[in-house]
Amino acid sequence: MLDRLVNDKPRARRKTLSHYLIKIARLGGYLARASDPPPGNTVMWRGLSRLTDIALGPATVGGEFVGN
Repeated sequence: MLDRLVNDKPRARRKTLSHYLIKIARLGGYLARASDPPPGNTVMWRGLSRLTDIALGPATVGGEFVGN
């Protein structure tokens, strides 16, 4: 799911843990420019929160319409 949400940069070949941490940070607003410092706690929290909302959203919406 994370691979579909956040596009890879052309130079990214290996799928490492740091690669996916940057993807989560980008969901939280991190721009991942060359001069940017590493993402902080707030950006990571926002990214994880957004990823959770995206993952659970369809299940929650689908559950509300069942049985009506």
